[in-house]
Amino acid sequence: MTKLFIIVTFLLCVQSNAQEFTWNENRQLKWEDFKGEPDENSNAAAVTASGITFSYSIEKSSVHGVTGFNTKAFAHFYPEHSWRKKDVVNSHILKHEQFHFNITELNVRYFREQISKLKASSKIAKQLDALLKQANIDLEKMQRLYDAESNYSINKAEQQKWVDFVNKELKRLEKYKSK
Repeated sequence: MTKLFIIVTFLLCVQSNAQEFTWNENRQLKWEDFKGEPDENSNAAAVTASGITFSYSIEKSSVHGVTGFNTKAFAHFYPEHSWRKKDVVNSHILKHEQFHFNITELNVRYFREQISKLKASSKIAKQLDALLKQANIDLEKMQRLYDAESNYSINKAEQQKWVDFVNKELKRLEKYKSK
């Protein structure tokens, strides 16, 4: 039986030569991680560039068609596209930025949970592509809602609600965490 492996990789944030890194519960962001040039025309004190990286392989045989698939999905932080205004930022804003990255990890976990429900079939590539597209839509919506409801961390009560929600969801989906 001949096996054919198809590998597709999606990088959904701008790649750079910087040492991007994946989300890890034991590594918190530091201001030194923000290496991009600040946008002086922006009202933002800092910007976190993070996104979902995803790849998959599909195993096929000439006799049985699609026989299996493997996926890898991670939350990545991109230092060269993340920036801060040094004279404005503080530890409260850094925590807000950390939760942008945590929200990316949360959406990766949602994505992995959806992938775990799939079965190998001739439609698997289209199903994975559709799930990835939806994961990125959901991630963008959640990031925007987080900023809007917390007023970019200014509304401390709403900021805390988001911290509690994200932490609760990360715990609930622990079996899907990045390793």
